[in-house]
Amino acid sequence: MNKSFLLPLAAALCMAGAGSVSAADISAAVGETGQSAMTYRLGAGFDWDASWWQTSVGRVTGYWDTGYTYWSAGDHGSSGSSVSFAPVFVYEFAGDNIKPFIELGVGVSAFSSTHVGEKDMGGAFNFEDRLGLGLKFAGTEKVGVRVIHYSNAGISPPNNGIESYSLFYSHAL
Repeated sequence: MNKSFLLPLAAALCMAGAGSVSAADISAAVGETGQSAMTYRLGAGFDWDASWWQTSVGRVTGYWDTGYTYWSAGDHGSSGSSVSFAPVFVYEFAGDNIKPFIELGVGVSAFSSTHVGEKDMGGAFNFEDRLGLGLKFAGTEKVGVRVIHYSNAGISPPNNGIESYSLFYSHAL
């Protein structure tokens, strides 16, 4: 069976399996790597339905994120895809209809190849570190920017990480 078919199938199964946990947010992102290649990501987020340290300034909350990313080849190298899963912590500032937020997460990912663009990732298994900023509108829509770094933490040399700098949109179902 073709690897390019297996990764979207795995992402769909992960999203379907997590659907019974809570309401889903569907997201789309378009980004660029540090090597000027494009990335396209589809994801689903599942709210933890919990909050901590709630004050008049804001609160800490979070969600489970699963996604499928297509990595274009750019001018050189090879294109590929990845699936990822991460717990994401969110600091949501207080507000009525518009709530600014900051998100931070660390998860895992599987790539279709050990080479993405011009980068030798060392192995298909990588960790995913993310930092994002955005705005939440009336509880149903989010827009923002994200930086997501992928590397294998030295498990499979070489450890040439890659980043995706992206704009995202999310809608709660």
